[in-house]
Amino acid sequence: MRTPLIVIGMVFFWTLIAGSQTTPAPKPAPKPATASSSSAGPTAIIDTTAGPLTCALFPKQAPVGVANFIGLAEGTKDWTSPVTHAKKHGVPLYDGTVFHRVIPEFMIQGGDPAGNGSGDPGYAFKNETSPDLKFDRPGRLAYANAGPNTNGSQFFITEVAYASLNGGYTIFGQCDDATVVLVMKIARMGRDANDRPYRPVKIVHIKIVQGGATHSKAKPSAGTKPPVKKSTTATPTPAPQ
Repeated sequence: MRTPLIVIGMVFFWTLIAGSQTTPAPKPAPKPATASSSSAGPTAIIDTTAGPLTCALFPKQAPVGVANFIGLAEGTKDWTSPVTHAKKHGVPLYDGTVFHRVIPEFMIQGGDPAGNGSGDPGYAFKNETSPDLKFDRPGRLAYANAGPNTNGSQFFITEVAYASLNGGYTIFGQCDDATVVLVMKIARMGRDANDRPYRPVKIVHIKIVQGGATHSKAKPSAGTKPPVKKSTTATPTPAPQ
């Protein structure tokens, strides 16, 4: 009577082994969800006669500055022409303006409706500085000013890093690597003694894309340059050395 019991036991043993080999492996735990691009801030695509400049905006760190830039770019913010003194409603300020001041190894400056460095939109607003944002890399998008809390429409994009500018200017965006390359090209255009290009690059239109865009961080480089200021006269003053 032992033989049948042994056979039955062996059959049962091999059945268990076969069953364990066909049991599906447990599924791995799902990875935690990552933030989508929709959570990013808006991006400004500045279409110029030299090519596009793409900059991610920082509404969290500079809410007033970003809202001002978007409003002037899209024509949803009223402004006053410094040339005709006419009130502008529903008119994008930046369309047709030029980069009136360019300095190699420093920056390019534009956004003046007067076109010579003396103009503004007819109002001024406060500085917004954040400890999270410094001029520690190329491609910083910031407002030019004539002193604290005199921001208007003029802005500049840096070519390299400038620790000496920290705390004095509102950084409201970061431009991508391709933009920095174009900024370097524009900054090296032929210019006069006031750093005005003989053939200024013109801004055709600024498109604001909600949801942000991918941009890579450029590697910081050291440097110290003169402050970026709006001229208070009809003729832009040369950058101090």
